[in-house]
Amino acid sequence: MKITVIGAGHVGATAAHRIAEQRLARTVILLDIVEGIPQGKALDMYESGPVGLFDTMVRGTNDYRDTADSDIVVITAGLARKPGMSREDLLMKNATIVKDVTDQVMQHSKNPMIIMVSNPLDIMTYVGYVRSKLPKEKIIGMAGVLDTARFRSFIAEELNVSMQDINAFVLGGHGDSMVPVVKYTNVAGIPLTDLMTPETIDRLVERTRTGGAEIVNYLKNGSAYYAPAASTVEMIDAIVNDRKRILPCSTLLEGQYGINNTFIGAPIKLGRNGVEEVLEINLDVHELDALRRSAAIVDENCNLLSDLLA
Repeated sequence: MKITVIGAGHVGATAAHRIAEQRLARTVILLDIVEGIPQGKALDMYESGPVGLFDTMVRGTNDYRDTADSDIVVITAGLARKPGMSREDLLMKNATIVKDVTDQVMQHSKNPMIIMVSNPLDIMTYVGYVRSKLPKEKIIGMAGVLDTARFRSFIAEELNVSMQDINAFVLGGHGDSMVPVVKYTNVAGIPLTDLMTPETIDRLVERTRTGGAEIVNYLKNGSAYYAPAASTVEMIDAIVNDRKRILPCSTLLEGQYGINNTFIGAPIKLGRNGVEEVLEINLDVHELDALRRSAAIVDENCNLLSDLLA
């Protein structure tokens, strides 16, 4: 297994290190346009192998030829959010970056699996899909796993219980229109509504929606990277080890939930073949309406890119 991570910033470098540590690939390629950065970070990671007990070869490069024949490509390249900036503010600049990155990737790898991490996530996944011409099963956006992790962590903190006992789903677009599905959220099987007041649940839902912005406001000149990297690697583990995990990811819906030809967060079965199934769970009217509104926002933004992607 050869895995390439495009972008040697905080998210990309952290993800590459976790991939190596978890021995999910024989070779990890870390690529960035800035000379020396991926080489230095990759060498540092590789030198941690004797202590971390892994033999993964980690190589840094500025040349897409070194990514040839990658099995999985993680795209993290793009501009980070700044305080006061929405994910949609990043639209045109990052769409241009992701378009160029995808074109370069496909020149050197015939049939990779692409995991999109760049923001605005659902729209960038669409850009990658259009430019790569890969089957829809092979391009997946990392969003719901991260949003769900945030929701679970906030619930654990509020109830003072283990995160491991919390199950949840956050669907929809990765942004202010995300849809935490409360009725499928439980603590060791106990419905969340039995453990919290509606007011408390609403507060945690709202904190989940603004979870990325909360971190941006603390960092000032950066955005989250530990949780995004961990969420990305959870998806990679599901693919590499064919785990058939049920995870919320951005995928192309074709009629499910009444949504057509839109990348949006939904529960999928993730395994060696990528998106092996989209699960159409029973949502109440309010949740289904919120999911469709979220998809409409993604569609509206994708339409703005028609000239760029022509």
